[in-house]
Amino acid sequence: MKLIIVAVGMRMPDWVETAWRDYSRRMPPDCALELKEIKPEPRTSGKTPAQMMQAEARRIEAAIPAHAMRIALDEHGKDLDTMGLSRELEGWRGSGQDIVFLIGGPDGLDATLKRSCTSRLRLSSLTLPHPMVRVVLAEQLYRAWAIMTGHPYHRA
Repeated sequence: MKLIIVAVGMRMPDWVETAWRDYSRRMPPDCALELKEIKPEPRTSGKTPAQMMQAEARRIEAAIPAHAMRIALDEHGKDLDTMGLSRELEGWRGSGQDIVFLIGGPDGLDATLKRSCTSRLRLSSLTLPHPMVRVVLAEQLYRAWAIMTGHPYHRA
């Protein structure tokens, strides 16, 4: 199984790249963490936010592997604690499918794209900067894997 994060946004600050590499390298090959960056629609194009999200949705769709389970990161999504995420990860792993987490751009994800997802997940009630979302998600997926496998990273 692969855990694939498809995120709108490119050219992240060095600290984001460093943290991402750290957590992705910690994951074992049978639960690999992969990032696919999507070019954001220029915010100076004169398009409406809906038009920009639609354009980004087309790019996101092109990056999603066939038959992968889709999970949208969304402020109205399911609120899981770390143990809950670990249980979800164990279930996803049992499905044998690749899991794709979708992170939208500044305006979020297109409504049609969100409807195509199996579920929606909320990382926090706080508003997080998009670069931070990648890092928090990567760390929490690693932590969920550590709990699932009995690795000492997580100390309950």
